[in-house]
Parts: sequence; structure tokens; C-alpha cells
Amino acid sequence: MRLDRPLEMFRPTTTRFGTGQLTTLSEWLEARRVRTVLVVSDPFNATRIDRLGIGAPAVFSDMAAEPDLNDLQAALTAARACDADLVIGFGGGSAMDLAKIVAVLLRSEKGMADIVGPNRAPAREVGLVQIPTTAGTGSEVGTRALITDPLSLNKMAAESPHMIADLVIIDPELTRSVPPAVTAATGIDALAHCVESYTSKRAHPLIDGYALQGIELVGRYLPQAVRNGDDLEARAGLSLAAFYGGVCLGPVNTTAGHAVSYPLGTRHKIPHGLANALIFPHTLAANASTVPEKTARICQALGGEADPTSETAVRDVAAAFCRGLDLDMTLSGHGVPANDLETMAREAHGIRRLLDFNPRDLSERDILALYEAAY
Repeated sequence: MRLDRPLEMFRPTTTRFGTGQLTTLSEWLEARRVRTVLVVSDPFNATRIDRLGIGAPAVFSDMAAEPDLNDLQAALTAARACDADLVIGFGGGSAMDLAKIVAVLLRSEKGMADIVGPNRAPAREVGLVQIPTTAGTGSEVGTRALITDPLSLNKMAAESPHMIADLVIIDPELTRSVPPAVTAATGIDALAHCVESYTSKRAHPLIDGYALQGIELVGRYLPQAVRNGDDLEARAGLSLAAFYGGVCLGPVNTTAGHAVSYPLGTRHKIPHGLANALIFPHTLAANASTVPEKTARICQALGGEADPTSETAVRDVAAAFCRGLDLDMTLSGHGVPANDLETMAREAHGIRRLLDFNPRDLSERDILALYEAAY
């Protein structure tokens, strides 16, 4: 936590935040003489492409909730078919991650396997715009993108400054249509990004400020947005929290919470935000005694007081916050079979790029115990 420890941050060239900012997109594109646009979107947001105000762009939306290499190849084919010179990610984290990868690979001979890891992606030759429609992943501001290998079911992660967008538009109005359950799950995803970065072995004072503000924003506004989805102040607060979480991901990144949640998505198709919510109280509690002061602040932001030396007390505070959002917090309630917990624990334990920076060393047996507690 030394203030003089080196840290590098990347940010989008331009970020436009606030209600009504989506209306500025067409003017921005015109000023840059963009010819052909490919919008990468999920099936729902593909039905409201007209809100972008840019006519009838080419759209790729035939993607799974957790996109895999087949989705990537199909998106690249669509982008090359229309000779896109700009890619727009319009949706949640999956659409924006896919848009990043399409943008860096579009005019390259490389494939996904060639760019896995840090700083291996080629320089982008096309523009990139990110427009989130949920308040969760913070992918709009991040340098990373993840895609699933359909054979191994492992997440493949690429990280590069070339995947930073030229323009980000965060318009909270776009999130008003998100249902309460999805609002809750994506909000916990934003919370997890901030918490895991805040408590990571790589935590840094420069990032801690963003992380703590993000945690406090979720604690204040997520219950409000779940109760009343038309509350634009609450929606804006969550959008800002998600953005802060994305800022944290680049230089610090997530730890055990995400590693343990990934098999829930890849193996059992549980949406990423919900998977993080189901695991969040348990990893927070497991790490509490290693980072007690920070854990106490997190609990306070979530409306509770807990002795950070007590895993039970910390878990109770976090679980109460999540249950207050009307989330079923059991793995069994979401169709995860008990006989798969050991396999999931083995897979999660292998995600060393995240677990090596968790504040506490977790064995495969420890991770199995987390799944069993969440079951």
C-alpha cells in the first residue's frame, strides 16, 4: 500500500456521463466521418437500436449470455461482411467484451488464442464506442475482455490498452428498463469489482478511492433502484458505481470472488452478475480477518456493523444486504447440482490469474467449503 508504488492506468479518450448523453452519439460519429458501423448487442438491446439515433447500422446480436469462441467468429464475420470501420458495444458486459475483441481482431490475421494474456492484442485499426445498458460490469472503461472456450468451458482473458474505447456514453436512462432481479444482480457485480480490488494483494491507494466510493454508491442506491426502477438518481448512482468498478479492474482486477463464480456461469449458465452475488458474502467473509479494517468499512457501507475477525458476522451482513434485494442466495435454488461442487472447486482453484492476488490463500478444499456454504 505504499503511495510511491508504480501503477499504470488507462482511460477512454472521451467519457460522457448523464441522462440524455446518448443523443450526442450521431454528432460524434459524423465529426469523425465514420462510414460503416457494426453494433454488437444482445438480443434484447438489438430491439432498440433505434435509440442510438444513427439510422440502420449493421447489427450482430446472435450471441449467448456468456459469449464463446463461436460467437466471436460469427461477430467477426458480420463485421467483415459490412466492412465496419467502427464497432459499438451496446448492452451489458458480454456485448462490450465481444465488441472489444472484434475491434482489435477485425483487420488482423490473429485469433483469440493469439491475444490471451496481457499486451498481446494488435493495435486497433477501427474505432470503438462502448454504451452500457446495465450498471454492473464496468466493461466500458476496462482494458480486459473475456470469452469462453466452448470445449474447456474456461474463460479466456485478453488485456490490452488497444481495447480501451474512443468514446464511452453512460446514460442512466438506458438502465430504466432493467428488471429488479437483474438490477440487483448486476449491482452486486459492480460491488464485487470494487470490493475485490479494494482487498486485493495488488490494492493501491490510487485505486482504493474509486473502490470505496463505488462500494458506498452501491450500498446507498442499489436497494432504491430495485424498489423503484424509474428513480434516475438511483440509476445514475449505480451507473457511476459500475464505472468506478471498471476503473478498478484495469490496474488491480478481481480476486477469489470472480474465480469462484466463473464455473457457475460456464457450467450452469447462471448470469455473471447473479453468480457473483451468490458467492459474494462467502468470499468477503473468508477474507475478512486478513483485511479487517477494509472489511469493516465494506460492512458499514452495506448498512451493517460486523467484527471482521468473525466470518459469521461478516457473512451475515453481506447476505442480509443481498437478501434485501429479493435475491435467492442459494446455489441449489438456481439449479446447481450438489455433485458438481467438487469439480467446480477444482476449476476455480485453477484460475491463478485471480486467486494468486486474493488476500488469503484459498486451497481447493477451502473453495469447496465456500460452495457448500452457498449451497
